[in-house]
Order: sequence, then C-alpha cells, then structure tokens
Amino acid sequence: MTGLAAVSTVVQANGLRHRVLQFGPEQAPDLLVLPGITMPAAGVAFLATALCDNFRVHVPDLRGRGESDRAEPGGYTLPDYADDVAGLIEVLGLSRPTVLGHSLGARIAAAHAVRHGRSTTGAVVLVDPPVTGPGQLPYPTPRSSFLLQLEQARRGTTAAELRGHYPRWPVAELELRAQILTTCDEQAVMETYTCFETEDFLGLWDQLDQPALCIRGGDSPVVTSIDADELHRRNPRVPIVTVPDAGHMVPWDNLPGFLQVLAEHLPVSTRPS
Repeated sequence: MTGLAAVSTVVQANGLRHRVLQFGPEQAPDLLVLPGITMPAAGVAFLATALCDNFRVHVPDLRGRGESDRAEPGGYTLPDYADDVAGLIEVLGLSRPTVLGHSLGARIAAAHAVRHGRSTTGAVVLVDPPVTGPGQLPYPTPRSSFLLQLEQARRGTTAAELRGHYPRWPVAELELRAQILTTCDEQAVMETYTCFETEDFLGLWDQLDQPALCIRGGDSPVVTSIDADELHRRNPRVPIVTVPDAGHMVPWDNLPGFLQVLAEHLPVSTRPS
C-alpha cells in the first residue's frame, strides 16, 4: 500500500455538486468506486488505499451523502445515479475506468453500463448487488434498521453500538462510520431503499456483457447461493465469485479475501501493466 493521502475534489456533474476523493498516482489506470446506500466516500478509504498501488482510485460521495449535493424529491433513481457516473467520468477526464460498485453502487454500475454503453468504461465489478425488484423477495435488511442507524447517528452513536449492525468490521471502520453516518440524508436513503423494490435490477443484469465480474460474500443474505445460481442461469457471461468468511459488506468483513479474488478474477485487459 502506498499510504498516500486522499485528494478531495469538488466538481459539477449532472446538475449537482459532487465531492470525490482520489487516491494513488495520477498516471495509473483509473478505478471508479461507487459506495453503498449509507456509505459516504470516506468510509471506502480503506479499500481505496489498498488498491491505489495499482490504480488511480476515485470515490465519489453519492448524491445525498457526504459533501455532495442533495437532490430534489424523486431524484434518487438508478437513472439519476447512472447519469451522475457518466458526468463524473467526463468531468474528471477518466480514461476507460474500471467501475467497481458495492451494494447500491453495484446496481448503479450495472445501470450505467446499460444506460450509457461501454464505450467510455473498462470492466464492471459488481460487489454483492441487491437482486431485489418487482416480483422478487424484499431486501433482507428492513427499512427500520436503516432508520434506526440514522437516528443513532444523529444522537451520537459509537463503535460499540454499531458493532451490533456490523459484527465483523474492524474497530477503525466502526469508529469512522460513527463519525460520518450523519452525512447521509434520510430522504436519499429512504427513496433509494424504496427503489430497491421497485427498480428492475435483473433486467439490467441480463444485459451485462464482458468484461464484467460479480463478487459475493459467502455468508451474504443479499446475494445468497440460490441468488447466485439464478444470476448465473440468467447471464452466464458474467463470472460470479464468492469470498468466504464475508457477509454483504464483503471488503469490510474480509479484506484480504476480497483483494485476492479481485486480483485473480478482474479481467486481464483491465489490470495495470
């Protein structure tokens, strides 16, 4: 790991102001990391640092999180997020970046690949994408759990309290989350949660092609082994790889295992020379 400090950049894209954290040498291949539903960019810094020996890593605060702008009501759909990604790639001048998304970020990465095509991006890496949507089982973490975490953050949560939600996380990441969770706007989270059940992720999945990769946690309740079998049946073009000893929060739960899988299975054409 380089240990380089992040550079914070503010840009305008798709009509909103976005804060982006950037890690690693400018001459390295670009990697755009898209966080989850309640994860500001700072919460992914540990992963960006682990990857920035080989990549120039860019992590935006998604709209409604961190220091990025809040959207108007109704402005937290997958097309909104996907258009943000397209705008960020253009304004940051990224050169065919690999796009790696976790959870919500994985759904956004898939939506961007389908909505905007692959001419401006390299590989797409989906990490434990919620497969929920019309006609599917509900998201396994109830809405009330997200509301509880946001309420706890507003009154001042602690790493010990957060341990109940994330039992496998390192203490440092729990302490950081306790500090930054308040930057997630409740409207952004709740509208996005509703979209987990109303937007058709599987229709996007069916259209993905190489180079692409899906990584799931071996103990994930979000992409279970049954879900993985169904994803493979629907679209065998996309490899699905399992990280053992990890739940839905794959890199947080088992960072060495996640990095090993990424190094072994990321399409060769997207690896730095």
